[in-house]
Amino acid sequence: MTAFLTWYFLVTLLGWLTFPLVFALFPALADRGYALSRAAGMLIWGYVFWLFASLGIAQNDSGGIILALIVIVALSGWSLVNRKSEIENLKSSIVNFLKSNVPLLLTTEILFLVAFAFLAFVRSANPELNGTERPMELAFINAILRSPTFPPQDPWLSGYAISYYYFGYVMTAMLARLSGIPGSMAHNLMTSLVFALGAVGSYGILYNLLAKADRGPQTTDRRPLATVYGLFAPLFLLLVSNFEALLEVLHRLGLFWTKNAAGQYTSPFWTWLDMKELSQPPLEPFQFEPDRYLWWWRASRVIQDYDMMGNHLEVIDEFPFFSFLLGDLHPHVLAIPFGLLAIAAALHLFLGGWRGEIKLPWGMKLHITYPGFLFSAILLGGLAFLNTWDILIAAALLVGAYVFWRASEDGWNWERLEDIFLLGLPLGFFSILLYFPFYLGFSSQAGGVLPNIMYVTRGAHLWVMWGTLLIPILAYLIYARTQYAGEEKPNWKLALSLGLGFTFLLWAFSWLIGWIGSYVDPDFVGGFLASQNMTAGQLFTAASLRRLSHIASLITLLAVLLPTLAYLFPKSPIVNRQSPNVNQFVLLLLLLGGILILAPEFVYLRDQFGYRINTVFKFYYQAWMLWSLAAAFAAAWLFQNLKAVENIIFRVVTALIVFAGLLYPALGLMTKTDNFKPFFGFTLDDFDRVKRENPDEAAAIEFLQTVPNGVVAEAIGGSYLSQFARVATYTGLQNVLGWPGHEAQWRGGYEPQGTRNDDIMRLYTTTQWDEAQAIINFYNIRYIFVGTTEYATMPVKEEKFRAHLKIIFQQGSVTVYEAPSR
Repeated sequence: MTAFLTWYFLVTLLGWLTFPLVFALFPALADRGYALSRAAGMLIWGYVFWLFASLGIAQNDSGGIILALIVIVALSGWSLVNRKSEIENLKSSIVNFLKSNVPLLLTTEILFLVAFAFLAFVRSANPELNGTERPMELAFINAILRSPTFPPQDPWLSGYAISYYYFGYVMTAMLARLSGIPGSMAHNLMTSLVFALGAVGSYGILYNLLAKADRGPQTTDRRPLATVYGLFAPLFLLLVSNFEALLEVLHRLGLFWTKNAAGQYTSPFWTWLDMKELSQPPLEPFQFEPDRYLWWWRASRVIQDYDMMGNHLEVIDEFPFFSFLLGDLHPHVLAIPFGLLAIAAALHLFLGGWRGEIKLPWGMKLHITYPGFLFSAILLGGLAFLNTWDILIAAALLVGAYVFWRASEDGWNWERLEDIFLLGLPLGFFSILLYFPFYLGFSSQAGGVLPNIMYVTRGAHLWVMWGTLLIPILAYLIYARTQYAGEEKPNWKLALSLGLGFTFLLWAFSWLIGWIGSYVDPDFVGGFLASQNMTAGQLFTAASLRRLSHIASLITLLAVLLPTLAYLFPKSPIVNRQSPNVNQFVLLLLLLGGILILAPEFVYLRDQFGYRINTVFKFYYQAWMLWSLAAAFAAAWLFQNLKAVENIIFRVVTALIVFAGLLYPALGLMTKTDNFKPFFGFTLDDFDRVKRENPDEAAAIEFLQTVPNGVVAEAIGGSYLSQFARVATYTGLQNVLGWPGHEAQWRGGYEPQGTRNDDIMRLYTTTQWDEAQAIINFYNIRYIFVGTTEYATMPVKEEKFRAHLKIIFQQGSVTVYEAPSR
């Protein structure tokens, strides 16, 4: 409880200290950035600390963290002094803003506290960090806490720095150090904090959209309704899930199953749906609540891919609540608040904020202020450092919002193409330059674009995944035709050309890449064709027929994209309108989200997985952020604007959708937390589990947390097996090698690992001290850990260690040796 309250007050204080700066940065937003001040504070605070530590200006300690906080205070103070004339104007002052927006402030503060406390309570009921990606994340947090300098040491590959987007773990370590808590507790608290920041961030975006929305002269002050309906955003983003839990309930109830003459259950519906475990008959007696082992996992594996031979391949289609239920603190989760901050910055640009002028060479100029440009560059660079995939969509949104703002003032002409490059190129350059130390040691597994020839998403699976958002979105698009029935008529001809043309180009591009590949790497292409037992012509025919048989998914996406394009680019757009039409910004969110969902149908980014599993995962996650905000706006907008029977019908349908979407969090939480009755009680510290399961090793790890820095030797094993690399994970010390598969992903191959796996095996199993000593010297090993995992996975010959090394810890079956310092 103390740790939770410390984090709550610390992050709240950070938000208040940052608000004067945010207030000056976001004059076009109705909430002046208040709901996003905590996220903005975390971004700037984390950036300043990381930069100072990387350049040697500050140490990686509490003093360096406080120094970065002082910079935040100085920037906020500067923003007040720099805008003295505005501050003297009572109507524009922060004090007046706070007094006139009490409902907004109270709602934001209550929402943050409730969301933070809710997920902290959930995590305290199942705080274990011993599965999936959580050991990796914990290892990064502890390694950053342990590293004397930046870049932080890679805990799982001695002699190397982390080669991963680790900015979110820096922020976690900063809060952990100031609050004096271990990484094993900070992991769970940071997951809870991200949830809370996502809640208030999404709330702030929808509040600003609704407060700026033009609903006619009947309503002068839109803020009261925006304060209430803004809560739809965290509902749709963080809680509403896909339809998979509804299917689990129907399946467990035995619906659509019949017994045949042999007494066996059969179902054409569930067989047709083809969602793995749901294709199998349910157990009797039937019941409402799903109870299959890990039933909640299937919601993140809705999309089913098969190659042309019928072999199944797993596809990841996570959405936010699955991530928080799972408890992973992966980069795509850590980036949520800052992705929302980018959306808010884009909205601010769209509303005409940051109007100014930056003169460029050759007489060109940007119509944006220097502070706005700098903040956008820090934000984009921070997103790349948090989760590299996010920078492209954030950049597209910022540039798109800028172009639409310019078009609203100057119309659509060839200068808009110039705007794209004049903002996009400098913004991209400076977003990399500002974080250049990170890129010096970063390598990636990504390697270009490859064609997706044969994996097609079925319409049924697309609707299971996206149906809870699609229904309000489609209802909004249908209603929007009345909004564009006057002067700004939808341009259906242009929409058809752009929508169908873009889809055709993606399809043609995928085959073009494949055709080029047949010349560039004929062995690879030949091997692929041989694996499918087809010639190129047969593959083209079979893949085309598969696309036609699963055309429902493409029809669904075009049903969103075509009207979106038609409304976004009307025949006669109004120039210099009195106030920006925020519906266009919502349409921009829909367009970018639709492209993210459509793109993996034809192409994917090359990585070590070899097919679209990771591209679908990353693109869908970002699309969920965009479409959930659009769905929330759609629901709030239609609630306010539909009349009579239409309003009642839509409210009933929305209530049913939300009910279906909330089945997953409701039932999933009860399953994951054992009905909130944890056998060992509530705790946020995963290390309590380690103490219970292996008290000897826990004591050894606690001892190693106090020793000087050095390389530790321990057993090496496969990924996702938490018994391996556990010493480095919980101490932050570097081991010689942790999870080999993960290191290969982070570094684009196994070359940096060399013979480490074999060498550590020889270190433990050889009887020759000279051989062991050579390995110790080569890897500069200082500590050798001998525990249950070492004895369980290797024929350990410990006598040589006893004879030549100093025992610095021994308890039960665990011994830690120290090699002489070199």
